[in-house]
Parts: sequence; C-alpha cells; structure tokens
Amino acid sequence: MKVIETALPGVLIIEPKVFGDHRGFFLETFQVERYREAGISLPFVQDNHSRSQRGVLRGLHFQRTRPQGKLVSVGRGAVYDVAVDINPQSPTCGRFVGVELNDENHRQLWIPPGYAHGFCVLSEVADFQYKCTELYFPADEGGLIWSDPDVNIPWPLESPQLSAKDQANPTLRELLGKS
Repeated sequence: MKVIETALPGVLIIEPKVFGDHRGFFLETFQVERYREAGISLPFVQDNHSRSQRGVLRGLHFQRTRPQGKLVSVGRGAVYDVAVDINPQSPTCGRFVGVELNDENHRQLWIPPGYAHGFCVLSEVADFQYKCTELYFPADEGGLIWSDPDVNIPWPLESPQLSAKDQANPTLRELLGKS
C-alpha cells in the first residue's frame, strides 16, 4: 500500500494494493499491522455505510468532546472528500485537504480525531464507508458550514443537496468564537 502525506498533520491518502484480472479485483481495505506502520494505530469501534445520490453534500461534521478518527473510502461511485483543521491551536487551522475517492482509484482518506469532515457525491450514486475510532454520539456532534468563505473549499458543485442541520452549521469564525 502507498501512503501519501497531505498538507494537514496526520491526514493521509492511502492507496491500497489492488490485485485485478479479467474476473474483477481484490484489495485489503484494512489490515491492522500495515495501517499501524502507516501511523494509524487507534482502535476502530464502529463501521458506517451511507448511500447518497449525485449532488448530496454531507458535512462538515465533527464531535466536540469525543472526536472520531475516520478511515473513509468509496465502494461504489465517486465523492469529493474533505478534511478541515478546526483546532484553534494548530498552525493549519482553517486549512483543508480535498481528494476524490472512487470505486476505480480505491483510495482511502485517514482523518485523525479533531478534524471536521464532509463529502459531496460526484456520481449518480455513491456508497461511502468509514471506520471510526469513537462511537457516534448525536448530542456531541458539531458542524462547520460547507461554504465558509474563509476556508474556501472548491467544491465541485454549486447547489448541493444539504440536510437542514448542515444548512445551519456555523462558520469557522463563529465556531471558534471570533465573530
């Protein structure tokens, strides 16, 4: 597997080895020793799978007191996946990493605890999987507005389909109390 460091501390792009022939393909989506060698050593406690249609944007989400590390991938379709540094003590606070994950490149993105995360669907439908290092607690969830002009993510869509909750997320300045 190939591990690519990004501009954000700890955020990694992982390209698993894919073994394919005329019948299809095989790849390991997780193997504890190999991922530990890549710096991903937190235990995973929950696996999630979501399906969304073209134009859906989910995020940007995080948990306040029980932050989740996430190892994300796409089993079907394509998404533009984003991690945003929201730590006010970090020199990269307000910066993001965006990468296309799809069922052809088989890439994964490792997002350590403490980052906001979201994705938008580029294909007709996308099946999105993520392994989490902390259980999901709805009362602990926070969000960052997808269109924050200070973060300036170049989402590859203009009018995403958003949940009511995601439409009401604050900007980074509001989130950090710097209005």
